[in-house]
Amino acid sequence: MKIEVWSDYVCPFCYIGKRRLEEAIQSSGLAENIEVQFKAYELDPNSPAISEKSTYEMLAEKYQTTPEAAKQMTTSVKQQAQTVGLEYDFDRIKPANTFDAHRLAKWAEAQGKPAEVSERLLKAYFIEAQEIGRHEVLLNLIEEIGLDRALAAEVLTSNAFEAEVKRDIEEGMSLGVQGVPFFVINRKYAVSGAQPAEAFEEALRKVAEEEGISPKLQTLGQTNVGICKDDSCEIE
Repeated sequence: MKIEVWSDYVCPFCYIGKRRLEEAIQSSGLAENIEVQFKAYELDPNSPAISEKSTYEMLAEKYQTTPEAAKQMTTSVKQQAQTVGLEYDFDRIKPANTFDAHRLAKWAEAQGKPAEVSERLLKAYFIEAQEIGRHEVLLNLIEEIGLDRALAAEVLTSNAFEAEVKRDIEEGMSLGVQGVPFFVINRKYAVSGAQPAEAFEEALRKVAEEEGISPKLQTLGQTNVGICKDDSCEIE
């Protein structure tokens, strides 16, 4: 079963949705049958790579309100993040352009680290308030997940993987993606937004049933207690 996830690294609901999907995958017993592929999406392609504005100032301009009112707008999002173990630091987060982050993520995917780079970028932005529009920050994060800094720098100073990022965005538009996170399961079903884990699990089980995929049995209690095997019995 393949799940394609359109998301952006500055989207607060994308990190929440990612956590809820991960919870659903584990609780469904289908983890061994699922491949997750991350797809690029830009919430604000015109955002500068580096900004001195706060998140509250950016939101205030966007919604024509005050920074104080904008701060209140983030309260419910922060509370939702806490329900999945994430502590967002909106007081320090600054807007960022994510195009280069997406390019570098595509390169990291080609190096076999798609899940690691996605998680690291989201954590860096929302939990650590790092400026992921800065190349130096991106290179530090790449090193942290065990990839070559020099090779990553070559990617950032070129136009490498631009076509792949744009292709993801265009493909998403053709599928009707108008906001993120957006999850497509086996190109048959779509889940829009950071839905509850139960909604994801229901969708996964539905597809698994249609595809004839059986979930792995979940073992309850202690293992190897009061059990006989071919050559021995475990006796307490």
